[in-house]
This record gives sequence, structure tokens and C-alpha cells, in this order.
Amino acid sequence: MAASRPNSFVAVPDVFVSVLSFLLVIIIVAALPLPHALASPNGLSEGANLLHSEILKDEAVARLIDLGKVSDTEEYLERTFQSPASVRAGNLIRLWMEDAGLLTWADQMGNVHGRHEGLNPSEKALLIGSHLDTVIDAGKFDGALGIISAVSALKVLKTRGMLGKLTRPVEVIAFSDEEGVRFQSTFLGSAAIAGVLPVSTLHVHDKSGVTVQGALRKNSIEITEQNLVQLKYDPDSVFGYIEVHIEQGPVLETVGLPLGLVKGIAGQTRLRVTVKGSQGHAGTVPMKMRQDPMAAAAEMIVFMESLCKQPQDYLSYDSQCTTSAVQSLAGSLVCTVGEISTWPSASNVIPGQVTFTVDVRAMDDLGREAIIYEMSNRMYHICDKRSVLCVIERKHDANGVACDPELSSKLKSAAYTALKRLSGENPGEVPVLMSGAGHDAMAMSHLTKVAMLFVRCRGGVSHSPAEHVSDDDVWASGMAVLSFLETLL
Repeated sequence: MAASRPNSFVAVPDVFVSVLSFLLVIIIVAALPLPHALASPNGLSEGANLLHSEILKDEAVARLIDLGKVSDTEEYLERTFQSPASVRAGNLIRLWMEDAGLLTWADQMGNVHGRHEGLNPSEKALLIGSHLDTVIDAGKFDGALGIISAVSALKVLKTRGMLGKLTRPVEVIAFSDEEGVRFQSTFLGSAAIAGVLPVSTLHVHDKSGVTVQGALRKNSIEITEQNLVQLKYDPDSVFGYIEVHIEQGPVLETVGLPLGLVKGIAGQTRLRVTVKGSQGHAGTVPMKMRQDPMAAAAEMIVFMESLCKQPQDYLSYDSQCTTSAVQSLAGSLVCTVGEISTWPSASNVIPGQVTFTVDVRAMDDLGREAIIYEMSNRMYHICDKRSVLCVIERKHDANGVACDPELSSKLKSAAYTALKRLSGENPGEVPVLMSGAGHDAMAMSHLTKVAMLFVRCRGGVSHSPAEHVSDDDVWASGMAVLSFLETLL
């Protein structure tokens, strides 16, 4: 039998063919350019998920939901200064800050801090913050989004081993009070840090008679007027302050983009108006003989609405109130009565006293002052005409704030980079907006330069349970902070 002739090829087992095919695919893919959506700035490679959805989106959204459950009532979300829920929320935020690799502490005004010193602890620190308190019957994104987006971005740097390579310290601050619900004095937390909170504020009391100092003491925080002054940060130790916040308006939704830069914040004044009349029986006091503070208050409120809708019909022009100021008011002025109470508040009694709040906001500070002057004069006139006593108290003032151009430019670039990384496409120009709402950045502007980024919210609805930010927009906000922090590497 003739010897068998060897085949002209070598048989290769199927498993080897599969391995070779897989390696060939890997080589081909590696030779292709990375899509921009997955490209990492600064040449950094951070593994499989370069967009960090598991931290900036999934975990951030879960934390927003968890924080939204921390409330002083079961029926709705309410978390006011130094309430039990506020303290629990602060403790939860500290845990998340520590998870991100930050050193944490709470100061004597109840602010929660998380800080990493980076490579150069002596460098000026970048501060990032927003507030942990809420209004009554609140949504879960106002304030909380800015805190969680910052913490999430820093956690991404930690997971990449880059946190210690920051070229300056970075500190996240969850401010204890921005809304001013409990004590009718906004920015308790940030104003203390900025050094603009009057020491007399410690003795302001809430409706139950508890003072700011007393509320802190109930939570084992002892603060004196001297301690309050010492809370102020040294301006030479701070590089700047940035804040991410929901827009609380409809502009970003209208233009179809999740992020927008803030160029300035409207000034605001809060008034408390007390009207005192003659208390009496609802059925026995003749209409012509009544000194009814409720009727007077109603007339005053209707006048306020007319004044703020058509300021040009009421204001006189002089060196203080110019044509440009009035024109600015016509486009930005808003006035609101948000709270009203009566005493003794019974259906069959003419009240003896009515108290209501007035919130006045405008971009132009001189114009806002002119409105308050005109409003006060007319309100006193109404009270005189109706033979009731009227007292108008200014409870809060904050001038308009212009955001720092240089810091804003960097934040705008970070927002652009974030949107491009997430979409893989050129997102176009990042919108620039004005803020009609007050923010902690207003107080912090007395300490350092500030910049703000707005995040789209559904329908522009805020201060309501209907307040909503999509999961993808939460992701975009965290990615924007991350992109900004990457410029510090």
C-alpha cells in the first residue's frame, strides 16, 4: 500500500479559527478613530464607560430620589433650616461626599462641606455648591441637583484615580438655608460663609418663637455672634464659586437644550406688611363704621399687581429713575404676595390684623428701589384712607449680581464639551440666560467671583411636586461639572 501523501494545508481546529477571527476584529476596531462622544479630554483613558452613566446618571438620579424622600412631613416634601429632616439630609449628603473621597464636616450654621486638597493645598480653592433646604410642598431637584451633580463628578475623578491630581483644592458646600422659609431671611448658609450675614440674624425668630441661634442649639450646634463672624472664608483663599441649578423657567425647554449659562441674577427685596384695624363682630358692625384690615390689604395687593404690570404708568422720571431703568423693569419686574395671615382668623369676626409678604424682583437695582418707594407710599395712603394702621418692614435685600465673565466662559466651554461628549455631535451655541430667581451665588458674589449653569426642567415648573428634570439632563449636568473639573487636572 502506497504511503499516504500529506495534505497541502494544515487543518486548524474551529476554536482556533474563532480566536483568530476575534483578534482580527480587535485589531481592526483599534485602528479606527474613537467617536467624539467617547473621546476623553487630556488624553485620559477611564475604561469601558467613558461617559460614566453609572455614576453621573443612574446613581445621581437614585440619590435625588432618596434625598427627595427626606422630609418633615409624609404628605409632601418640606425641609427647612435645622428641621429634623434637614439634619438627616445633611448627614446623608456627608456620606455621599465621603464616598466621593472628600473630607467632610458641618459648620456652625449647619452648612455641610466636602473637600479634597488636590496636589496643592495652598492654592486658592474652587467652591461648588447649592442648598439642601426646600420650600413647602417642594420638588426634589431645586438645590439638590447642584449638590449631587458636583459630588458625582468628583466621584468620577476618584474612580479614575485622578482626584489627587487636581491642581487646586475643590470644596462642595451644601448650604443649610437658601429659601428662607422658616425665618424669612434667605441665604443663611451662604451669607455666613461670604461674611455678609448680620449677627442680629441669630436672634430672628420663627412663627413658634424659636430663634436661629435656638434652632441650631436644639441640634447641639452652639453659635455666638463671634463664631458667626469667624465663619467667613478668607477671600484670598478662594478661586471662585460655581453653581449648577435647575432653570425654574421654560427657556431651555423652548430652545431644546439641557444646559444654559447664567449671565446674571435679578436683585430682590422681601417685605412684610402688617395692617391693623378694629376687630369686631361680622354681623353687628355696620359697613360704614368698619376699620377692616382685610379690605385694606386686598386693595393694597391689587394696587401692587397693577404697579408691577405697568410700572411706566406710575413711576416719575428723575436722576435716580431713568428711562432705561423703567424699560428694564418692564421686561424683568415681578411682584408676588406669597403668604397672608389674619388674626384672630375666624369666619364670623372682622380681623384685627392682617399680615402679608411681598416679594419684589428686578434686574435693575435702582428701578427696584423706585418700585418699592412708590409701592410703600401708595400702601400707606390706602391705610390712611381706610383709617387703619400700616407697617412695612424690609426683611431681605439682595442686589442684582453679574456673573464673572472669565469664570462663566470656562463654565460655558465645559457645558459645550459635556453636550458634545454625550451626543457625539456639535450641540451649537450654549444659551445664555438671566435668572429671575435668587440663588446662593448672590451671597457668594460678596466673597468671590461666581458663575452659574442652568439645567432644563420640564415646563419650567419649580417649587412644586411637578418639578422634573429628565435622567439624561441630570447626566448632562454632572458631565458639565466633570468637564469643568478636568480643566483643573
